[in-house]
Amino acid sequence: MLKRGPRHRICRRLGVAVCGRPNCPVEKRPYPPGEHGRARRRETEYQVRLAEKQKLRAIYGIGERQFRKYFANASRRKGVTGEALLQMLETRLDSLVLRLGLALTQRQARQLVSHGHVTVDGRRVSIPSAAVRPGQTISVADKARNFVSVREALQVTPEPPAYLSRTEAAGGTLDRMPERGEIPLPVEVDERLIVEYYA
Repeated sequence: MLKRGPRHRICRRLGVAVCGRPNCPVEKRPYPPGEHGRARRRETEYQVRLAEKQKLRAIYGIGERQFRKYFANASRRKGVTGEALLQMLETRLDSLVLRLGLALTQRQARQLVSHGHVTVDGRRVSIPSAAVRPGQTISVADKARNFVSVREALQVTPEPPAYLSRTEAAGGTLDRMPERGEIPLPVEVDERLIVEYYA
């Protein structure tokens, strides 16, 4: 099940700022939370692979069961399994809303979609995990364009990655499937270790 608790607790547990915020507490306290957080532990190979998987889950805000389904689908595709997994996660509707600069965080993007403020090709979609295909256009409903969070996100967020094109209105189009090097993850993730974890 997806954890809805404090996001920075997950960052400190993993030792990296998966939230993507520059002021993440992990910078000041680079050790796990809790009474035994500062205890020295020897990392096993299993722990390293588990941590990579948990990083990717935390970045995209996905529960374990759903993540396993994504991995199973990715392993059935042609090509490199790890790259296919990242492509599937990156072309989720909530991920693309974030990349287009319509939200500041993954959770904000998820809420924007689930509350019915986002349309795909003019049709309202309220499922954050909906897969977007190349050529489809994502936009925010007229009412939501006046939200302070959306206006702020559009001002602060830089240009979207190369596989997306932003329109003048609040929205954009997925031009093609993203390549591995183009996906802007907040922290380094080695997807090969995730494939080894499930192997």
